[in-house]
Amino acid sequence: MPVLVASDLDRTLIYSAAALALTMPDARAPRLLCVEVHESRPLSFMTETSAALLTELGDTAVFVPTTTRTRKQYQRINLPGPEPTFAICANGGHLLVDGVTDEDWHTQVQAKLAAQCAPLEEVRDHLAATADPRLGPQAPHRRGPFRLPGGRARVAPEEWVKDLAVWAENRGWTVSLQGRKIYAVPKPLTKSAAMREVAHRTNATLTLAAGDSLLDADLLLAADKSWRPGHGELADEAWTAPNVTALLERGALAGERIVREFLRAAHPSSP
Repeated sequence: MPVLVASDLDRTLIYSAAALALTMPDARAPRLLCVEVHESRPLSFMTETSAALLTELGDTAVFVPTTTRTRKQYQRINLPGPEPTFAICANGGHLLVDGVTDEDWHTQVQAKLAAQCAPLEEVRDHLAATADPRLGPQAPHRRGPFRLPGGRARVAPEEWVKDLAVWAENRGWTVSLQGRKIYAVPKPLTKSAAMREVAHRTNATLTLAAGDSLLDADLLLAADKSWRPGHGELADEAWTAPNVTALLERGALAGERIVREFLRAAHPSSP
């Protein structure tokens, strides 16, 4: 029976140059493969070893890229291995099947959001009215139906983030600070729900997951076995759970370790 692997991408499997965290001498650094180009510039990387392992994983399991990125941002990524049949974008707002949004799923998600959450415009207006202009654009723009990257401040004021989280909580939204970006995400919008849908469609008997941010926590809890790297929001909070393995590796080497663990769990009898 199929094994389903749902993995976050940014800072889990793929890394910007700033996030690679290669601490060894340059001569010993691993060879890298560029997997994303944006505006003619290389943007995201993984080690060549990770690429080879991911190709093997794609041949033997149902690999599902799972990201908060919009569809357009996700489609910039050129991962090695077979083209995934399924992909989860916008934190579960879009389920792609052969690269196309599943409209039935999208309609179900939209209905939940309309019934349980304040509208996007209210959240956007609140951010525009309360954010310190130094954090970024006064009116953060919409990056898709369900994702609101905020400003890119070097350090966001702690009290402002806390106040925003309380305000959003009362309106059915959650707030997450990831690096220099602030995300406001509707509570019903989860990666785990989309993963369960794919598991149902593929008759998967084992689900594996990985992620580094607070927005990945529900995904990790929902899978049978999960891993988180030694960096990111979850590591900063020392977050874990009985089904979650906290790795020590950071940066691109953590991505390499995660794919190894996926393969071992999917094929426990293999060397």
